[in-house]
Amino acid sequence: MSDRVSAFERTPLEFALRDCLITAFVIVGVAMEVGIEPTVRHGADRGLIPIVVADECGAGDPAAARRSLDALAFAGDAILTDAATITGLFDVIARRD
Repeated sequence: MSDRVSAFERTPLEFALRDCLITAFVIVGVAMEVGIEPTVRHGADRGLIPIVVADECGAGDPAAARRSLDALAFAGDAILTDAATITGLFDVIARRD
């Protein structure tokens, strides 16, 4: 998988996250098989924890997107979740503050 379509490639994203002491990121987007999977892999390679909100990720090719999700699940480098779960967790955190 090429890093050319990763949000980390040739951008200051990693530095910005580290400067803010952020070690995990939640990702959603338009193209699972084109931009999301490479960004997830690139982030994991950098020691970050990617959290993929699978039901909020689009795809140009649904079969390719399913293969991407399956590959990410198999590799174990990312946490896969859904919108209901992640928003529920954010609600819990917000209530604590």
